[in-house]
Amino acid sequence: MTARILDGARVAREIRAELTPQVAAFAARGGRPPGLGIVLIGEDPASQIYVRSKARAGGEVGFWIDLHVLPASTSLADVLALVTTLNRSDRHDGILVQSPLPQAMGEGATRQVFDTIDPAKDVDGFSAESVGRLVQNRPGLRSCTPAGIMELLDRCGIDPAGRHAVIIGRSDIVGKPMALMLLHRHATVTICHSRTPDLADTCARADLLVAAIGRAGFVTRGFVKPGATVVDVGMNRLSDETEVRRFFGDGSPRIDERARKGSVLIGDVHPEVAEVAGALTPVPGGVGPLTVAMLMKNTLAAAEARAGRGT
Repeated sequence: MTARILDGARVAREIRAELTPQVAAFAARGGRPPGLGIVLIGEDPASQIYVRSKARAGGEVGFWIDLHVLPASTSLADVLALVTTLNRSDRHDGILVQSPLPQAMGEGATRQVFDTIDPAKDVDGFSAESVGRLVQNRPGLRSCTPAGIMELLDRCGIDPAGRHAVIIGRSDIVGKPMALMLLHRHATVTICHSRTPDLADTCARADLLVAAIGRAGFVTRGFVKPGATVVDVGMNRLSDETEVRRFFGDGSPRIDERARKGSVLIGDVHPEVAEVAGALTPVPGGVGPLTVAMLMKNTLAAAEARAGRGT
């Protein structure tokens, strides 16, 4: 068996192509494009890549992008003041503060920042109000990664209703909202984490397995029920050639890629799972592009909601 590849990059392009004329229509009606404020604090390389990708994608669909790049030495008070300013701005329909924040800001800083963002502009879907609306299955801005996964499943004809879904990972950003979205779509949901006993056996009973644990190649074929749909949320970098060979095999083109680029990306799912699964998201080109596409969709939704309220 060779898994069907669920092409998240293709679906993301479809979503963005659909959004572009909608954004143009919004701008024509309102006299301005939707505005997205992005705040990046510090020099984390991964965060810089993500922010560039989000800013570029927003510009391509027609948003006004307001990017604030702050040094790692910025105080939490200054970040909160900036967020408050963006909350009050008529030009900003969405606000995104890239995480993780610098450790020097202290424990709980991320939550304080997310709590300060106006829920109507919370295009990441992380605020307590956004999460509460999701719990109650009421309309609202949804966390982008799980929302993107649901779009992928829908557009690939995979209905979670009546299926057993297992999620590895209980984060506020992916694991928990993913469980709720699947539950609302009539899946039977199990959430696994670091203290789950017999993890592989639990996962191997899943019709739909979502891996969001942050460990390279952790999910091997023994975790996967033959024919199951496997969604790989992980994004891990391998720079050691021995590790690349161990995961991908001696003849893999990923070895040459590592030599050219210095590293390669691998998800939380081992490449061997493609021999067992019925459908599988690749890394790269799977969930990542969908996260950015759903951020664009959330921003337009926030802009339309604010325009409808006359704010």
